[in-house]
Amino acid sequence: MTNNELLLEVKDLKVSFHLTEAIVQAVDGVSFNIEAGKTLGIVGESGCGKSVTARAILGMVRPPGKITNGQIIYHGSGRPVDIAKLDPEGADIRKIRWNDIAMIFQEPMTSLSPVHTIGNQMIEAVLLHENVSKSAAEAVAVDLMKRVGLPYPERLLTSYRHELSGGMRQRVMIAMALTCSPRLLIADEPTTALDVTTQAQILDLMRDLQDEFNMAIMFITHDLGVIAEMADDVIVMYLGKEVEVADVDTIYYGAAHPYTQALLRSIPRHDMDIDRLEMIAGSVPDPTAIPVGCAFHPRCRHFNGAVCKSPQPLIQVSNKQQVRCARLYEINEHLKSSQLE
Repeated sequence: MTNNELLLEVKDLKVSFHLTEAIVQAVDGVSFNIEAGKTLGIVGESGCGKSVTARAILGMVRPPGKITNGQIIYHGSGRPVDIAKLDPEGADIRKIRWNDIAMIFQEPMTSLSPVHTIGNQMIEAVLLHENVSKSAAEAVAVDLMKRVGLPYPERLLTSYRHELSGGMRQRVMIAMALTCSPRLLIADEPTTALDVTTQAQILDLMRDLQDEFNMAIMFITHDLGVIAEMADDVIVMYLGKEVEVADVDTIYYGAAHPYTQALLRSIPRHDMDIDRLEMIAGSVPDPTAIPVGCAFHPRCRHFNGAVCKSPQPLIQVSNKQQVRCARLYEINEHLKSSQLE
């Protein structure tokens, strides 16, 4: 499999959570493609549907949540497979999960078992998907821990999660995700709880491993600095929908949606001298009461009554950029004229 070869297609994906008081539409019609060897960044505030999208791809949405619409077509197993139609507990999804598509979860302290050694957990992952002996699986685990830069991996086989530092636990999670050389690695905020030095090391490691295994990476984060360093293409999500889809350069130099622009204004820049970073007004609305029309309109500085409360389709701005905003051209013409003044 080579770069530019389609690996995964997500088409009009909807994931709902049927709660007692309401139905929460956690993912609402999301569509995107992931190519082999490329990195897709998904960015947005907490509650926008990033992690639920990732879990849907792995068939890991649990009740009261369920996929209610759409397709998740995986092309890496010889013939296209619609993961959305597979039994989440069945043999077919188990062959794909962790073998072809693996995931680094958001918090390794809660993802790693507290009562099993690191070796037990890594060896089990190998034995589930590979027809090898336990000693061979142990050798694979040791080799992978060496690759991710963990010292004395033979000793770590008998260690428990609480005996490791945050950076070491994160490296163990990456090693576990790579046990079967997956074609797609989903990284759900893998560096959020780490200090900046360890974060940089983890990102460098992921890029090196991507080159070595020709993996595609779906990188989920709220950190736009990480997205700039890692991603080829970017999806900006807000309350279950894509509000902007573009390549990484367009996102940083030509962001068109007011939400994307607000996110960019809220991060520090080396070329600007400011006293205080701008904050996005308000907070993410309750997902049981999503505003009609553009869900971002209660927080948007460009809100304009009925226009923003009308349905908001994705607008094809160019062959590299799509934006969900009814006032798109009006807003950006105003911004251009303000900059000229």
